[in-house]
Amino acid sequence: MPGMSEAQTPAAVLNNATLAARDLQHVWHPCTQMRDHEQHPPIPIHHGRGPWLYDYDGRRYLDGISSWWTNLFGHAHPEISAAVAKQATQLEHVLLAGFTHEPAVQLAEQLVRLAPAGLTRCFYADNGSAAVEVALKMSFHYWQNRGAKAKRRFLTLSNSYHGETLGALAVGDVPLYRQTYQPLLLDVLTAPSPDAYEREPGETPEAHARRKFVAMEALLQQHAGELAAVIVEPLVQCAGSMRMYHPVYLQLLRDACDRYGVHLIADEIAVGFGRTGTLFACEQAGIRPDFMCLSKGLTGGYLPLSAVLTGEEIYAAFYDEYAAQRAFLHSHSYTGNPLACAAALATLAQFARGGVLESNRQLSARMAARIAPLAAHPHVVDIRQCGMILAVEFAQDRASRNPYPWQQRRGLAMHRIALEREVLLRPIGDVIYAMPPYVLSDDECDLLVDTMIHCVERVCGD
Repeated sequence: MPGMSEAQTPAAVLNNATLAARDLQHVWHPCTQMRDHEQHPPIPIHHGRGPWLYDYDGRRYLDGISSWWTNLFGHAHPEISAAVAKQATQLEHVLLAGFTHEPAVQLAEQLVRLAPAGLTRCFYADNGSAAVEVALKMSFHYWQNRGAKAKRRFLTLSNSYHGETLGALAVGDVPLYRQTYQPLLLDVLTAPSPDAYEREPGETPEAHARRKFVAMEALLQQHAGELAAVIVEPLVQCAGSMRMYHPVYLQLLRDACDRYGVHLIADEIAVGFGRTGTLFACEQAGIRPDFMCLSKGLTGGYLPLSAVLTGEEIYAAFYDEYAAQRAFLHSHSYTGNPLACAAALATLAQFARGGVLESNRQLSARMAARIAPLAAHPHVVDIRQCGMILAVEFAQDRASRNPYPWQQRRGLAMHRIALEREVLLRPIGDVIYAMPPYVLSDDECDLLVDTMIHCVERVCGD
């Protein structure tokens, strides 16, 4: 159209190819080797409805990973969308220092009611990594305020992941993410993961977790005087290939942290809000952490928001006269953003109606039954599930579990095959997984699991 710049081109003339070409001129994508897009350009998404994403060329994709584990009740959910739109006409943002607003207050009240008893204080941040940073700093600062100056280190699990800002990266243990930045990171202690995949033949997941805890307790005993906190992902190490472990480990850890005077940080960012079968994963162990980090599903996948819940004892260590210089001086410009809080409140309203967790249990059982025949595949070494997280691990050799050479990028091949079948899957190394929204129909659930089976059969058929 004469006189109109490319950026002003009407949406009607857009298609996948033109928008992808424009994207690659300026956009640097996360967790991506951009050169890959020379052969496979990014797929522009025009809109979403329920569990489906639709591109500009009219193709659709079942969102089998909840858009990086965030979307709980489907895209463009009418009630969540309406809540955000209504809030935008009233107040889009105000600083949360010296001011407040109803959505932030109401959300904090609801989170405190839902969380394990004793978590009574809510500190907002922008995203999951920021929530982890808050919890680490708050734990360290607590001990400083209490005069325990030596308690400045953290203990984490092998194969863990807590985000990619420097503090969060330091307490993670996935080499792919942290190896390059190692010189910049805190010095942390690492205990062996209770990952049930590594159990001995005939050993139950519970027995394995108990055996692995011996090493954790030894580290706590030896380093209690210098440890501020232990941080774990309850039940599932998501970015660590969806490895899972028995809840008894959390019970043992809570007891040991109490005995040795060390905080327990539960990173529920990916596993909270119904993902593991209970509202929070910690519920399955019956424990209360000292800090609980929440994000991702908190807003139903709409807007960035995170929260750190803690208790009165922690809060009291910072509560003093200004001259004492004990305040927790951590802030983000968009802390407690009203639009994000409105999305979170509308998301929690879906749970409040009831039936979500029961529906998830039915979907989980259907997924388990549908995937079961794949256990006989000669290259499948493990099928594991925790609620609405289903993972299949494949290997070059079933008996030895030797992985395929990473250079073969078999997970990437599965991703592309799934797209051909109108399903969005994004395998992690030699693990293909599903972590879908909670609104799948039976047919959509079957399509998702059948696509996982098809991918394994196609890519591991040699």
